[in-house]
Parts: sequence; C-alpha cells; structure tokens
Amino acid sequence: MADAAVDQRGSKSGFGPAGRPFSAFERLVAWRYLRARRKEAFISVIAGFSFVGIMLGVATLIIVMAVMNGFRTELISRILGINGHMIVQPVDGPFTDYAALTDKFAAVPGIRMALPLVEGQTLASGQAGAGTGALVRGIRAEDLTKLKTVSDNIKSGDLVGFASGQGVLVGSRMAEQLGLQAGDTITLISPEGDVTPMGINPRVKSYTVSGIFEIGMSEYDAAIIYMPLEEAQLYFNAEGLVQSIELFASNPDDIDNLRPKVEEAAGRQIAITDWRQRNQTFFSALQVERNVMFMILTLIVLVAALNIISGLIMLVKDKGSDIAILRTMGATSGAIMRIFFMTGAAIGIVGTIAGVLLGVVVCINIESIRQFFSWVTGTVLFNPQLYFLSQLPAEMSLGETVSVVVMALVLSFLATIFPAWRASRLDPVQALRYE
Repeated sequence: MADAAVDQRGSKSGFGPAGRPFSAFERLVAWRYLRARRKEAFISVIAGFSFVGIMLGVATLIIVMAVMNGFRTELISRILGINGHMIVQPVDGPFTDYAALTDKFAAVPGIRMALPLVEGQTLASGQAGAGTGALVRGIRAEDLTKLKTVSDNIKSGDLVGFASGQGVLVGSRMAEQLGLQAGDTITLISPEGDVTPMGINPRVKSYTVSGIFEIGMSEYDAAIIYMPLEEAQLYFNAEGLVQSIELFASNPDDIDNLRPKVEEAAGRQIAITDWRQRNQTFFSALQVERNVMFMILTLIVLVAALNIISGLIMLVKDKGSDIAILRTMGATSGAIMRIFFMTGAAIGIVGTIAGVLLGVVVCINIESIRQFFSWVTGTVLFNPQLYFLSQLPAEMSLGETVSVVVMALVLSFLATIFPAWRASRLDPVQALRYE
C-alpha cells in the first residue's frame, strides 16, 4: 500500500515510475538548479566559467578554421592562377608541333585554356648592378592576355612592348630589388649560351621592361619574368619547339577525369603532372597545420567540459537533502540522473550556441576588427606588404562548423554523465549524510 501511494504521488508529480522522461517537472528542477542563490555563489561561478570556456572555445575554433580556409583559398587561387592545372611534357621528343597540339588540348571538354611555354633559369641584373635569380617563362602575347592573373595585375607599364616581341614583364618584388621601373633595361644571363671552341659562353642579353606585374605571392613576384615566346625560344636555343604545354581546367578538382581525354587528344606519348602533385608538400603542410590547430583548440572546450564535471559534483553534494526529498517523494534514480544531466547539458548547449553566434559575427566582421586593433595599437596588423593580401580572409565551412558544434555538444554531454550518475546512485539516507 505504501509503495502504491508513493507511486501514485510520484506519478502525479510527473517524475515517478509512471512519469515521462524529461518531463516538465524534471526540466523545472534542472532550471532551478541552474539559477544562482547566495549560498551557491561559488558553484554558479564555476558554471559561469564553464559557459564562457565553451563559448570561447567554439568561437575560437570557428574563427581559426575560417581564417585558415580563407588563406588556403587565396593561396590556391594565386597558385592556380599563374600555373596550369595540368602540365603536359613530351616523352618521345620535343613539342615541335606545339601549335596544333595546343588547339587539340583546348578543344577537350573541360579544358578552358592551353598555353605552350618555354622556361629557363637566368641571372637578372638591373641598372644599379644588383642581381638575382629569375625564372623566365616564354609565352605568346595572346596567351598572356588570357592569363588574367598577370594581365589584369599590371602595376606599371603596359603590354604593348611585350606584344611587339621585345619587352618583358617583371614581378614587382624583383623590380623593387633591382631598382627597375617600366621602361628601364634588365640584363639576363643564361649559362646555356653559344658553343665555341673555348667552351660554352654564357648568353647575355638586355631587354626593355615593358611592364611590372604584382600577382600577390612574394615567391612569384620576386622570381618570374615573362618573355615573348619566340624571343624565349631564341634565347634558350629552343627554336621552333616548346618544353611543355600547360592546361587550365574549368574545374581544378576534375583532373582525374580529364587526364585520359588529354592523353587521347595528344595522339602521342606524353607525361602529365597535375597541380596536386606539384604542390603536394605545400598543401599537405597546410592540412597538417589545420588538423593540429583543431586538436589544440579543442582542448579549450575540453577544459570547459571538465569545469562542468567539477561544478556538477559540487552541486550534487550541495543538493543532498533535495535528492533525498525527491527520492522519498517517489523520484526514480533515472529521474535524478536526468535532472542533473539537463543541468550540465544546458551549460554546454547554451555555451555552444553562443560560441557559434560569436564566431559567425567575428568572421563576418573580421576585417573591421583587424582595422580596429590596428588603430588601437598603432601598428599595421597583417601587413599587405608582407602577406600580399589586401584584407584578412575568412571563409566559413558548413561542414567544419557542424563538426565543431557536434564536438562541443558531445564533450558537454559526456562531462555530465558521471556527476548525474553519481547523484542517481544516492539513496535518501546517504544523501542526507551530505548535509
């Protein structure tokens, strides 16, 4: 009869054996435990630190991942903007029929542009006598016009001299290092010169700088010189042939499907190298850095989750008499566990939501925030002269954001299990001993 009365009282209260899990009464009790009272101020402080820790951890993860995505996108756009997605090189002899091959490759579905190239290493010197190594790329004038990454970023000068077959284009950092301006003369020295009875004499020739370009990557702006294709063939003793043909795909990620089509269009033995192979080390390093940063910043959320554990354990000890009363009124161990689980999980859920909102707001306004801190500190943060990016890039990924949210929620839920289970294991007599 007593058990029946307890079950009846518990059922009416909504937390007894016949009550529904996560009922309104359980939610009410969990909410009351979240509210601070004077004697529970220390527990509330721990809960507040847990909330702030989860919020900052989630926001930091989202912001850092977005900035790294932005950097990766910018770097890929610049690398692929100047280099072909597929580099076709001969196997059974040089490309003497490169004009016809270029037209065949350009006609392949998925290939938007094909450029025949002659490349060679030289020593470049300016009028002041300074010298630096340079990569000379011989390219047709009409092809250079299609290469928008270069033709649309002429800092000074123009393409008129280049189109005439005499002038060259020089990167901005190289021009600065050699003290060159548009209209000046640059001297190129190649070790592959003329053969004489005394040996091979280096080839030395001067060219007019018709234009100075600025791509946005210091490695390219400091090392590349564009020369008209016919002049490059003469300079590097490659009359009537090219060393490679670079192909630009409409979709750089569709290289594997384009490879057999390009081989079929060539009609001869060729060697194909794609952009992933040429930059494998670079992009692998970026991926490793992203993964390591994710793991390190996850520790912030983990520490906040540990604070939830300590706060709930203290709350369980403080609420020993409440647990005894609830159990006496008919609350099951499952109801007690759910009450304390909801108390801890609420901190994780609200902290995660707040972190996502904070991260999104910062990512949207990250350039304004950078400018504000630059104004406050009086220094140029993220100097465009060093990074060659006009603004701090941030590109949020839905998949990464969802993974951060799931990770934060899982850690928060796991952190509440042990304190909630410990509370559910207390019987009324043991619970009263905590008082």
